[in-house]
Amino acid sequence: MVYLHAQIGGKDNIMRHTTEIKLVNRRDAILVQEGYIKPKDVRQVIVEDALVDTGASRLSLPKRLIQQLGLTPVGKAKSMTANGIAERTVYSEIEFTILGRSGTIQVTNLPDNAPVLVGHIVMELLDLCLDIKRGLIYNPAHGNEWIEEQFWIL
Repeated sequence: MVYLHAQIGGKDNIMRHTTEIKLVNRRDAILVQEGYIKPKDVRQVIVEDALVDTGASRLSLPKRLIQQLGLTPVGKAKSMTANGIAERTVYSEIEFTILGRSGTIQVTNLPDNAPVLVGHIVMELLDLCLDIKRGLIYNPAHGNEWIEEQFWIL
């Protein structure tokens, strides 16, 4: 996790970087495109304080949000945690939007008391970087344009 330890007035403080993220059930979004359900029936949620965690790989959600979004289990994954290795359930794909950029990904579950964790794969997919002072920003190395890196020689 990204935690900055600062000493202010003789007191230790921990700064956590959070971001707003919109989460949409991908299957519902496809059903709207195909005309099977109405846009108002799409299960979605906006989380205002998702924790940016460069130590995490993917996007992880508390179980209550997984249920609210109507996601279904598709597999299992082992995760390295502060308490050792834990088995997590992998759930169906969601669409996510951060800073106006969107992508899709399968998510893993977390306990209900955990925050939404935005891992480094999500940041790479959206070409975002973590700035210690400003939080998530567009990648300055790409002139703030959304550029996907593919170093394959033709």
